[in-house]
Order: sequence, then C-alpha cells, then structure tokens
Amino acid sequence: MNDDKKHIAILGSTGSIGTQALDVVRLHKDRFEIEVLSAQNNADLLIEQAVEFKPNTVVIGNDALYDRVFAALDPLDIKVYAGDKALASVVQMDTIDLVLTALVGYAGLKPTINAIEAGKHIALANKETLVVAGELITNLAQEKGINIYPVDSEHSAIFQCLLGEFHNPIEKIILTASGGPFRGRTKSELEKVTKAQALKHPNWDMGAKITIDSASLMNKGLEVIEAKWLFGIKTEQIEVIVHPQSIIHSIVQFTDGSMKAQMGLPDMKLPIQFALGYPDRLTSNFPRFDFLNYPALTFEQPDRDTFRNLNLAYSALKKGGNMACVLNAANEVAVAQFLNDKIGFLEMSDLVEACLEKIEFIKSPSYEDYVSTDKETRIKALEIANK
Repeated sequence: MNDDKKHIAILGSTGSIGTQALDVVRLHKDRFEIEVLSAQNNADLLIEQAVEFKPNTVVIGNDALYDRVFAALDPLDIKVYAGDKALASVVQMDTIDLVLTALVGYAGLKPTINAIEAGKHIALANKETLVVAGELITNLAQEKGINIYPVDSEHSAIFQCLLGEFHNPIEKIILTASGGPFRGRTKSELEKVTKAQALKHPNWDMGAKITIDSASLMNKGLEVIEAKWLFGIKTEQIEVIVHPQSIIHSIVQFTDGSMKAQMGLPDMKLPIQFALGYPDRLTSNFPRFDFLNYPALTFEQPDRDTFRNLNLAYSALKKGGNMACVLNAANEVAVAQFLNDKIGFLEMSDLVEACLEKIEFIKSPSYEDYVSTDKETRIKALEIANK
C-alpha cells in the first residue's frame, strides 16, 4: 500500500457524484487510490469502473446482479460482495482513509455510521444522513475525532468561508438556491408540470431525485437541516435566498457584520475535489469563472407559499426529534410517486405535510427509533398516495 496516496471508498460510484469523483481521481492519480466502489443496480458501469481503477473490493447492492459482477471481476482478483449489509461492513476496512458517501437518500445512514465508528473520515454527499440523524452522526463523529467534509456545493462553500475563522462566532449563514426550473411559477401553473419539465435543471447536472428536490425547494430545506448539524448553529441563523445564476454558492456573515462568499461556476467537481483533497487545493483544468460573462448577479426571496417544502423543513427542524427523519422518508416516497406519474408536483408537499402530522413524535430518538420511523413513514406515505 502506497502511504503517499489517500485511499478512498466511493459509495454510489455509478451516480452523478460518484462518476464525477472518479473524474477527479483520474486527474490526480498520484494523490488518490480507489479501495472500494459500490452501486445499487448499474452493474455494467460498476464493472467498467472496477476494471479501470482496480479497487480492492466492489459491492453491488442488488443481490440478483452479484453473479454477473463476480464473473467479470473475480479474474482480476477484485473481491465482490452484494447487499446492504456488505456495504455497511466494507467501509470498515483497514486500508480505507476516506469514505465518500454518494448514495441517494436514507440508504447512506448505516454505512456512514459504520465508517465513523471505524475511524474513517467522511466526504459527505448524502445530505439525508444528517437530515435523518444529525444529532447522532455529529455526536459520534466528535466522539471518534472524525472530520466530515461536506460535498454539497452550498455546505462546501460555507466550510471554505470558515477556514481560518473557526474561532470566530457566526452571525448567520446564507444558503443560495437557484430557484430551480419553476422559479416564478404560480400554483396553478405548477399543477400541470410534468416530470420531464421538473428534471430540466437550469444550472446543475444532477441525479433525478436531487433534481426533483431542487425543483420543489425540498433540496434547500434538507440543506438547511444539514447546515445546522454540520456547523453547530441555530435554526434561526440559517437564511435562504434565491440566486438564479448559481455563482455565489453560499455566504457566511460574522458578528462584526462582514461577509464571506465562495464563488465559481456551477460544477460539482470543485466541491468534490476540495473534500477529497482537503486540506490541499489541488490544481484543476475545470472551466474558470469570468465576471465579464456575468455582469449581473441577482438575488430574491424564495416563494415559500408556492414552494411549501422549505417551510415544512424549517418546522421539522424546529420541532426536532424524529421529525426530520419523517420529512426525509415522506419526501423520498413523494418523489418516487411523482417520477412514476402517480401524484402531481404540488401533491408532493401535501404528502410530506400529512406524514409530519400523522407519524408519532419521538423527542430523543435512538438509532432504532430512526429505523422504525423511516419504515413507518414510508408505509404511511404510500397508503396516503394510493388513496
């Protein structure tokens, strides 16, 4: 094992974040070594990645695809496992320095917990982990002396603004939102939008689930919750503004009134590379921002009446306990139902709100409580959606 390199596990290597992370690794082969790759269903791309990067281990989430992956990779002496339990186990391998959790949704929780318990630093692209169990995760990371490097562009921006400032108190942080493809639309217009329209984000190239969340402003709500736990601040210190150009990725305001903003073109490779390479800024060939191409940067208030998910997220965060877990599970079901043409765009918020009202509140949840809350919420959400 070459100790000069950082040995990385990428959970969700075939998704949008995972494939871009591998682009970063290709640029810096002298800095990074891939130890583990995982995918849920995309066996063909997982095999292709494993043949190129020759990891120690791969995990295919779908057990039915194990034989195909094993047949392709066993001759290369690459270990192959299948299923969620295997994924939660391999992150504890001694050879791993950093785990990039790029899984979608609740699935990222258990592997992240196991990786922290095994003393692995985390590059977190799976915001739902902190949404579902922020208190549990942050307490565990503190106890184990583990760093969580945010990969979300907004949280990476805040983290970068805070470098050298960790001893200085924050007055507030401002998360910027593009406003998504439906900025300025009325409720009556949104009643008729299709999933094809919702999947066309104006600035960012992302996976389907996060793109829908961005269109509904749920993504910003989840980021508000994530920010509270990542940066140890109060709910009322987190503000959201719409910035359609997506050049200023987020802002920190300090108690003297001064503000720091992190800027750049909307490209997820930048925050991915910063998280993987931290504390070093690695050279990149990514396109550069030019002020002359953007003579006007604009800002506006989010429309919380039309896009109700942002308020639902704030209220779940204020109530605490297991409510953010309910919010997340209900939203995952709502997005899946919308993508399957079972409910309309605005009905996603109705479904989330109904679950927040109906699921029992637990003030100080354990890990087992989060698991049962997630399961119960999904059952309730499907029941409501299919009425």
